[in-house]
Amino acid sequence: MTGLTMLAGVPAAHAERPLLPGVGPGDRRAPVDAAADPWRSVVRVQTNLAGRCTGALVGRRTVVTAGHCLFNPRTRRFLQASSLHVLFGYDRGDFTRHVTVARVETDPAYDPAAATPMLGGDWAVLTLAEPAPDQVPPLPVSVAPLRPGTPLMLGGYSQDRAQILMADRACHLLAESGGLLVHDCDATRGTSGGPLLVRTADGGGANGRASGGGWAVAGVGVAAGNAPVVRNFAVPSAHFAALLAKDSAAGQP
Repeated sequence: MTGLTMLAGVPAAHAERPLLPGVGPGDRRAPVDAAADPWRSVVRVQTNLAGRCTGALVGRRTVVTAGHCLFNPRTRRFLQASSLHVLFGYDRGDFTRHVTVARVETDPAYDPAAATPMLGGDWAVLTLAEPAPDQVPPLPVSVAPLRPGTPLMLGGYSQDRAQILMADRACHLLAESGGLLVHDCDATRGTSGGPLLVRTADGGGANGRASGGGWAVAGVGVAAGNAPVVRNFAVPSAHFAALLAKDSAAGQP
């Protein structure tokens, strides 16, 4: 799959004249309340190298994000867990909780340095060193197949508005191609790892604990198509659901 731009975050110093792949001329992105459902479960993921991306809380100590956000191109290796930080409720430099990362798991077949990386493996599961704040519910994870036209939302800390949470709340699934979900949600650099949200059938989480305001994580945003028409891409939750289930069975809350 060619003509794609990774949506990885960049240091703030590089954002004065941002390029905005993945955002159409209509740009439906708008600020959302980082303290309201489902957005309070969206986190900012930062690295010791000043990089930043977006993630989603899917368990009391589990965050999902994009794998390429954690890759150091200089060393051609993934960053260690000790280099990663998760910020809850981030808004204009303030946040409700800072939590460090105890463990990082990525798809063994995913190599961001490869000539043609397997984008379907561009995901990462972060195990937090301590539980998320009590007031932040984990989002349920949906692995159900989606039909073209399914309403979606996608939010994150965009390169051009890095200090506030922005979201497109009126987008849709276009197709599934090459193991990726193709959608028309406006999203650009910095939103990598942001949750692609779909309505849940029961308005809440299947386990009775996660609510998310009736929204579930159908995937994580990873790339944008370089075309006049917005055509962006997300890794389906089904690609990392088995790992989440394994951690849950092992007793991780």
